[in-house]
Amino acid sequence: MIQSLHQSPNQTRATPRTIDQNGEQFASLRQTLEDLLAEAKRGGASAAEAVVTNSNGFEVSARLGEVETVEHTRDRGLGITLYFGHRTGSASTSDFSSEAVRDAVQRACNLARHTQEDPCASLAAAELMAKEVLDLDLNHPWALSVDEATSLAIACEDAARAADSRIVNSDGASLSTHSGLKIYGNSHGFIGGYPSTRHGISCAVLARQDESMQRDYWWSSARAADDLQAAVEVGREAALRTVARLGGRRLGTRKAPVLFRADLAASLLRTMASAISGGNLYRKSSFLLDQLGERIFPPWVEIFEQPHLPRGLASAPFDGDGLATQAKHFVTGGELKSYVLDHYSACRLGLASTANAGGPRNLAITMGDRDRDAMLRELGTGLFVTELMGQGVNMVTGDYSRGASGFWVEHGEIQHPVEEVTIAGNLKTMFQHLVAVGKDCDYPGSTRTGSWLIERMTIAGD
Repeated sequence: MIQSLHQSPNQTRATPRTIDQNGEQFASLRQTLEDLLAEAKRGGASAAEAVVTNSNGFEVSARLGEVETVEHTRDRGLGITLYFGHRTGSASTSDFSSEAVRDAVQRACNLARHTQEDPCASLAAAELMAKEVLDLDLNHPWALSVDEATSLAIACEDAARAADSRIVNSDGASLSTHSGLKIYGNSHGFIGGYPSTRHGISCAVLARQDESMQRDYWWSSARAADDLQAAVEVGREAALRTVARLGGRRLGTRKAPVLFRADLAASLLRTMASAISGGNLYRKSSFLLDQLGERIFPPWVEIFEQPHLPRGLASAPFDGDGLATQAKHFVTGGELKSYVLDHYSACRLGLASTANAGGPRNLAITMGDRDRDAMLRELGTGLFVTELMGQGVNMVTGDYSRGASGFWVEHGEIQHPVEEVTIAGNLKTMFQHLVAVGKDCDYPGSTRTGSWLIERMTIAGD
């Protein structure tokens, strides 16, 4: 089967601007970071790196039309890692006073003197540091009062409760808004930071029909409030998903094709990324060990990251080592072309960093041209999975076994809800037998994919 493609990993790029590094808050945090690095040098460290963060926001939750909680947060912290040759020590504090900074550095120095040498414990090379901090359009503060946030949360829940008479109870709705500034620097002279925001709204409700009761939820998350799904739409979607689960049946044990809904397919994509991450590879705890250059997916599969996606939930101009991020493919033509490496794990593997300290950013797979209905027709007769339970993934062997619910499909049409089954397979085999990826990427989140159709899995039921 040939999967048609319609998406390029480079179709969206960041505005070619750099972040203003001279704002009042940035200047204050930068001074704190510079004090840290200077104190580390005075303490005798051969190298040092530090992170300083400052964030604030609030979250409102409402249930059955009444406010349940209003939680304000204001957090700040600093962390430093010192190097004495190839020995390291780390410390952190939320106190930015000069005395606390000196104390944190001293604690890190003391720890470093008692650790064993690790030849890979070091900063990344100075020439690899990011040369500029791109403006990725990540900062959109929301001038929202608590009263306004409460009204939106209640409107979201009201829409869910009014959507269907079978909605009989609610776990409530919540709205959150947060903004922050993070600055990283090291003794190579690199100091960079950028502000960012994240807003979200969610709702969870319960439905009853005869003896069947079900709960489901929906949410929206974005860098800018204008990009959030409308509150009433979030509520209605939560109700729609909950009601659809009523009347679930168990299945007899069988083997059949399985279609993972897009938001669940994203978990498969993230598991693949974890399996090719340096930490799992050098510890030899990955089912994709020594697979570089091998075909691990069908030849039409392309998997990539887009760290400079404007307003992307995982966008970042540099990684946790200070290296400039860049768009790259991990899988091309079905072959594994790159691992996910930070400086340390790359050193342990004898490879070069892929600027992925902190993981892949805005991970995505090239999607096909089939919508949800077309993917169900492609499934034919099989299980459409809409919920996964448990943590049954063995990263060493790739064995996959998880509780699931969803819908039984025959001739491309949903027949009835399914509950209390287990789906099982091996991830290497599942990846090799990926039949199609839909274009039905309809959920928020930084990992972007449509639904995944797997040729055959074991479905364990009665």
